[in-house]
Amino acid sequence: MKTGVSAKICGKVPCSMPISTGMVHGRALLSVCSIKLVSLIAQNGNLGNHEIVSDMYNERHGCKIQKDESLTLWLMSPTVRRFYENIVPASTIYDVECPDHSFRKFTEDGKYLISFSRNHQDLIVYRPTWLSFSCKQEDCDTQDLPVKAKKFESFFTQLYSVPLASASELICKDFFLYAETNQFGIFATSTAQIYDAPATGGAIQGVPSIEKITFHLLRLEDGVVLDERVFSNDYINLAHSMGVFLFDDLLAIVSLRYQRIHILQIRDSGSLVDVREIGEFCREDDELFLNSSAQASIKFLTISADKSQVQQIPTNNVVNGPHPEQPPQENPFLSGIKQRLLSFIVRGIRNEEKDEAMRIQSLKKKFYFHFQDYVDLIIWKVQFLDRHHLLIKLGSVDGAVSRNADNHPAFFAVYNMESTEIIAFYQTSSDELYLLFEQFCDHFHVPSKSSPYMNFISSHSNNIHALEQLRSSKIKATSFSLFVKKVLASLPFNCQSQSPSPYFDQSLFRFDEKLISAADRHRQSTDHPIKFILRRPPYTLKFKIKPGPEAGVTDCRTKRISSFLFHPVLPLALSIQQTLFLQPAVVNIHFRR
Repeated sequence: MKTGVSAKICGKVPCSMPISTGMVHGRALLSVCSIKLVSLIAQNGNLGNHEIVSDMYNERHGCKIQKDESLTLWLMSPTVRRFYENIVPASTIYDVECPDHSFRKFTEDGKYLISFSRNHQDLIVYRPTWLSFSCKQEDCDTQDLPVKAKKFESFFTQLYSVPLASASELICKDFFLYAETNQFGIFATSTAQIYDAPATGGAIQGVPSIEKITFHLLRLEDGVVLDERVFSNDYINLAHSMGVFLFDDLLAIVSLRYQRIHILQIRDSGSLVDVREIGEFCREDDELFLNSSAQASIKFLTISADKSQVQQIPTNNVVNGPHPEQPPQENPFLSGIKQRLLSFIVRGIRNEEKDEAMRIQSLKKKFYFHFQDYVDLIIWKVQFLDRHHLLIKLGSVDGAVSRNADNHPAFFAVYNMESTEIIAFYQTSSDELYLLFEQFCDHFHVPSKSSPYMNFISSHSNNIHALEQLRSSKIKATSFSLFVKKVLASLPFNCQSQSPSPYFDQSLFRFDEKLISAADRHRQSTDHPIKFILRRPPYTLKFKIKPGPEAGVTDCRTKRISSFLFHPVLPLALSIQQTLFLQPAVVNIHFRR
């Protein structure tokens, strides 16, 4: 009987776990070493200071990896990811026995699988492992897997289960952000929405309210909650992390209801620290300055009113009763960021014309005529472009709370947090912004410095095949303006919304993006397997991914949706098919034997 073989890597690697296989002949052991080698490639492109320790149970079919200059240079070559063309998740275990959880995603380094309980109260975290079994036959590839191996526990080990939500709150199952440097996870819980909440305290009319929103900072290594941040009677779009963006240790949270951008810093100690708040005020001393000015104005008006009353009231006239209180007046000032935006628009229009008469006409036509439209704009979404600049999407109130905001007019602004200035302003049909997006798409994804895997995401600025698809869509479009609006509607990108899995690398594989892609979203399920075909000759079919039962679904009337969770490094994926009637999901595990 041949027992399993394990290869182990010591050091900082994406998955510091043993990888085992039930086959010990040369091909199997080579694949073990190949998988580990690819893990190092995905980490930083070379072996660096990593040490590979391989337990060889069969010296005859063993493989030895030496750390020399030629290997290091080869690992750093652009074609190194072609390894994955022959290491594919071609085997499938259908309808695997697994806990009835809502599986969210793998972390970007592949160390954890995040899931939530069906009642949206508990967080359950798993560690991906690898299938290990014994085989008595010489050719194990043709043998069926043992019954015990066809279980969820054969691929994943539960680390812990942590209750996150209180009795009145639920975990937002679509929200999760991962700070890889410290292996911190950011989760959100909230109470139910109140759609007809009155707009009080400076809130925007028409925006719903949530009584309590709590962000939890949790150390994924042991499940300890390190810090929490609560927002009361506010509205933050938590679906697919739309209202929150993480860049390195900086966290941007958009309050739609009060039009504020909260910038927080995640300290190494595990605490959330306020950095700045952008919206009503842009600088730290704006509020102090305006309050002192307002107090001086009130004092002056009070003295003037008293003098006027003394002059008008005769000396023998006695006023009975207290003076009636004046109703509180709303703040007559526009918010600080709105002031910056209007100033930028005015300066831009003035600089377009050199003749003073033409300037006045242009201001009337382009600014004053649309002044109220600009004033009514509210912040929809925000993303970091770097540590100092934000890309802000603005539009109407209706568009902010709509399920499909693409049909509403919108604008983009680039804001410098240090100088508190708007440095660029575009419409969604801007040719200039589209050209920037086409040529420098990767700059809008803003991968974290500590997450090299995200650099492997295919885009039309780093992949010729993706660029050809974009240009083909542009040629087929009936209107270039509508095409630009459709393309730019995806900006700003949702944070950590794309999988860095090599199987979505369009330089390696071709697949139907209507059925599956790197984007993190549910898709209409299909009974036909999704094919992954080589991009290079001989253009062969390498593997298939089929969600749902192996025999298909007999009831075609039931609407089914599928989601796909690919491990960022290993040839391992989950396909999850579910219906809209809260029935247990059908989970398939796709892996390499």
